[in-house]
Amino acid sequence: MAEEKPARPVEPVSRRTRSDRRRAESTRSAPSPVEGTTRAAARRLVRARRRRRTTVEAVAALAGLLALVGYVHWWSEPAPDDQPDPDGLPAVVGRPALPSGSATAEAVPGLRPRDRSPSPSPSATVAPTPTPSAPSPTLTVSRSDIPATVDLTEAGVRDWLHWGLAGATSPVRKRGGSADLRDLGGRGDRRTWDGNQELFRWRDGAPVDSAGDVADGVYTCGAGNGFRLAVVSDGRPRTATVYLGVWMARGRLDVRVGDGGPRRTLHLEERHTSLSSGVAVRFQAPQGTRVLLTWTVEEAFTPHCGNVGLQAATLR
Repeated sequence: MAEEKPARPVEPVSRRTRSDRRRAESTRSAPSPVEGTTRAAARRLVRARRRRRTTVEAVAALAGLLALVGYVHWWSEPAPDDQPDPDGLPAVVGRPALPSGSATAEAVPGLRPRDRSPSPSPSATVAPTPTPSAPSPTLTVSRSDIPATVDLTEAGVRDWLHWGLAGATSPVRKRGGSADLRDLGGRGDRRTWDGNQELFRWRDGAPVDSAGDVADGVYTCGAGNGFRLAVVSDGRPRTATVYLGVWMARGRLDVRVGDGGPRRTLHLEERHTSLSSGVAVRFQAPQGTRVLLTWTVEEAFTPHCGNVGLQAATLR
């Protein structure tokens, strides 16, 4: 019978052996100092790349926004030579059309017309608009022969006066006329005369309604004596014609516009007999301005009443 061998006792695992094994395993899993440094550098590199990418994206977005703002500003400002379309925008080839104003149109951010500058506040000082100055008064004086017969109704479409028929100091005037012709009197005694060579007629007078081929007039004798007339301006270009004469005298006609306006002087002289003339006074002055006419004896060539005479005046 075989002899049994005694079993080998199992050697218990000591606590030291387990601890050593765990320490060895932890030693194998822990990174070495060099490996830890490499991993930290890699993480820093990744973070740096992310920040750089974020910065580049932000710069690109800002550049795009600035470009969009510039584009909107360029689009909303018409070029100097552009002619506006009926909708108020310049018709420039190549510029995009406005977004549709209908409710179904797709909104396009940023493509709105530039806002107008705000209106000045009520307290802001606004320069007054300059008032255009009135044109300077004008005046011309010329003379011509009187026709054999003058129709005052036709010649004085605006107003007319005739002296002599109704008395020395009461002229006949146009009925319903403008009354812009004024008799201001004068110096010396007025006398009537019915032997003038020129004849006058009218159909719209007062107090004498009508007359034909009238040779009457008035005159005054002596140096320094004469007549004063006025024409009131209505602001438009007008022509006043005065029918006057001299007998053995030199007459002087002074014409002036207002107090400081232009002046003109005309002489008419006849040493031996009578001489008549029509004097046209063309003028323009502010409304209400008086054009003054003074017709006087500058020199008498006879002691027997060298004089100046007056027959009629018209305005058109």
